[in-house]
Amino acid sequence: MGEIPKKQMAMVIQKTGGPVEYKEIDVPTPGANEVLINIKYSGVCHTDLHAVNGDWPLPTKLPLVGGHEGAGVVVAKGDLVQDIEIGEHAGVKWINGSCLACDFCQQSDEPLCPKATLSGYTVDGTFQQYCVANAAHVARLHKDIPLDAVAPVLCAGITVYKGLKESGARPGQTVAIVGAGGGLGSLAQQYAKAMGLRTIAIDAGDEKKKMCLEQLGSYAFIDFTKSENVAKDVQAATEDGLGPHAVILVATAEKPFQQAAEYVRPRGTVVFIGLPAGAYVRAPVFESVVKMITIRASYVGNRKDTSEALDFYRRGVIKCPFKTVGLSELQSVYDLMHKGEIAGRYVVDTSK
Repeated sequence: MGEIPKKQMAMVIQKTGGPVEYKEIDVPTPGANEVLINIKYSGVCHTDLHAVNGDWPLPTKLPLVGGHEGAGVVVAKGDLVQDIEIGEHAGVKWINGSCLACDFCQQSDEPLCPKATLSGYTVDGTFQQYCVANAAHVARLHKDIPLDAVAPVLCAGITVYKGLKESGARPGQTVAIVGAGGGLGSLAQQYAKAMGLRTIAIDAGDEKKKMCLEQLGSYAFIDFTKSENVAKDVQAATEDGLGPHAVILVATAEKPFQQAAEYVRPRGTVVFIGLPAGAYVRAPVFESVVKMITIRASYVGNRKDTSEALDFYRRGVIKCPFKTVGLSELQSVYDLMHKGEIAGRYVVDTSK
């Protein structure tokens, strides 16, 4: 694999609020249960912007290397690592590690482990050329999978796949995807289609409309900036006018979370995935009760969800629309996020 360098380039946050700084730092050394991965590409998630801004009620490590969608090659491993070899391809996810011993870990709910470490948040993440992660939690990537294209699947793909499973929607039923034109939403539409579901895309702008209808498989698009009544328009887009069987919320603003209970059909399920800073949820109690709707939340997937989501991708039914920029250009991606102008996903090339 060649000699591992002592230094590397990374994007580092020195203080809450940023800016992110492109600088040289030390290459980390893996612990006994860890692997060191030469990150080739890393997706950029809206969570990474929250890490910069510090606007979630969970403190970040400082200084911090962000990022949690890193795909690369294993170049070193700890003495206790037995099931992954140097030279294999692997991915670093949001869950960097967990205790593997608590009730949650034993029930395949390791994302809920109270000792879970979070890539690019509580431990350094993937906006660097070399990253460490717990060997039990890294994603195993077949070498026939392109590392740039699969990077966004390591968080966005796994997360929406898990949310669709949590929704309980069955093949032939309709799911509304709110925030459909973003990184998570673009993947949610494809996973839904692969699972036999019909999708209504909810977002804003002609570029996102074209992408959702022509590339991502949705049969209807609701532009919330042009709609006079989003709830009525969503219901009207369903065959019987009763609304979708499930709503998947990956939006980055609070208002859509307040609207979903109004248009989901009776016995439908509303699934919260997106995490707008400081947001709260309100739902009409009378309508929620008489329609017997379910409101639930879905966090990131576990290790089994990961392997399933990656298998969909490897079989060619999932293609994340993405654009590639150099790692040193990360701030420009954050600027586009602030403006809400990203269709699909950005991936950073750590060599630039």
